[in-house]
Amino acid sequence: MVTVLYFAGARAAAGTSSEEVAPATLGALLGALADRHGDRLRTVLAAASYLVDGTAARDREALVPAGATLDVLPPFAGG
Repeated sequence: MVTVLYFAGARAAAGTSSEEVAPATLGALLGALADRHGDRLRTVLAAASYLVDGTAARDREALVPAGATLDVLPPFAGG
C-alpha cells in the first residue's frame, strides 16, 4: 500500500489527514483520489505539489511503489 498524507487545504478537501491506496503511477493515484473525494479535492490536486518519500515528484507516469509515502502539498500562503 501507499500512504497518502494530506496537508492544509488538501486535508480539508479530502476530509482526512491520511489514507492508504494501492500502488500505481502518480497520475493514476491522483485520478483515483479525485474520483474518491470529489471536485473540491480535484481542484486542490491540480495546483498541489507532491513528494514521494521526501523527494519532489512531477512525472505523472512514475510509479509510486508499495510502502511509499505520498505527501500532497497544496500551495501555501506566507508572509
